[in-house]
Amino acid sequence: MSDYYELNLKINPDIQDIVSELCFEKLPCQGVILAEEAYKDLELVSTTEGTLKVFLTDLCDVEKFVKEQREILKSRGLTDNELGSWEFSIFKKENQDWSKKWKEHWDVTHVGQKIAVVPDWIEYKPKKNEVIIKLEPGSAFGTGTHPTTQLCMIAIEKYLKSGDRFADIGTGSGILAICASKFGAKSVYGCDNDKDVIDVARQNALKNNCNCTFEHNTADKISVKYDFVTANILHNVLAEIMPDLAKISNGLIVLSGILDEKKHVVLDAIDRCDLELLEENHINQWTSFIVRAKK
Repeated sequence: MSDYYELNLKINPDIQDIVSELCFEKLPCQGVILAEEAYKDLELVSTTEGTLKVFLTDLCDVEKFVKEQREILKSRGLTDNELGSWEFSIFKKENQDWSKKWKEHWDVTHVGQKIAVVPDWIEYKPKKNEVIIKLEPGSAFGTGTHPTTQLCMIAIEKYLKSGDRFADIGTGSGILAICASKFGAKSVYGCDNDKDVIDVARQNALKNNCNCTFEHNTADKISVKYDFVTANILHNVLAEIMPDLAKISNGLIVLSGILDEKKHVVLDAIDRCDLELLEENHINQWTSFIVRAKK
């Protein structure tokens, strides 16, 4: 086993999935640990929450990565407080199997009434009527553990009708498209403006025996209408593409990826596009909206 490098990056835990995705995309990253906790007598005595532990195969310009990616996220509306400090340190590690170490911290995630997201390497016996989604966590945004993803999955479980035409804008790992397929969508489409995640989504669909179409695309270039649309993206991006989401929908739209304190940005866009707010949901500091065109 060759040497590797451990990067410790201080972030706001609320955006850990977003930063993890950036690490996989922009750094020689092969694994991420979100938080480690220690307990004594059933009480939490220490936690690394707020520090992202990133396993790198090579040294790289982390300072450049931090500067560039923080500026991009700030341009999309996140504040310094919402981002965290992004202070970092790097340590060389010898002869340890980091590829196994980071996987030790993943387990089955139960979502809604009957969804279970199962890491690809875990043997799991499903319960009666449980919907199983097999996934390789960390390969792209959308592991099923983050509240923004769970809010969308819960909406799919609750509202998707068998035979619906479904689209996921900003599909990442493809988890929402796979979820829709498992709940009976007639046709399933996912797109992302990052072409590197498309192959990941396709592979995840294959391992789940789901027939999904994924492509490198954005909402403004779609001409087909869908019965059910999901978009789990940052609030400013949602506000920007709301007219495109309204254009491609003839049914429900689930909007997620919204910090509570930024929900007014999305609500203003919903109002401008003459959409009707049907439901607002929350997990921790995150909000999702379910909307449709006004009748």
